Amino acid sequence: MAKITKDTLVGQALEQNPDLAKYFFEIGMHCLGCPASRGETIAQACAVHGADCEALLKKLNGEG
Repeated sequence: MAKITKDTLVGQALEQNPDLAKYFFEIGMHCLGCPASRGETIAQACAVHGADCEALLKKLNGEG
């Protein structure tokens, strides 16, 4: 699996591994089926939801 970065689209991350949805739910991103949310970058999603981008990236990449 490719490393997920702050510039990775939410949709790309979920295509790589649908099980990552739980981490988006944890930051309050419950609209994963919305086309707009799937087109956001990880950084944009964190900014909108007031989440720590680095902490989320660690979880998404299995580092935390």
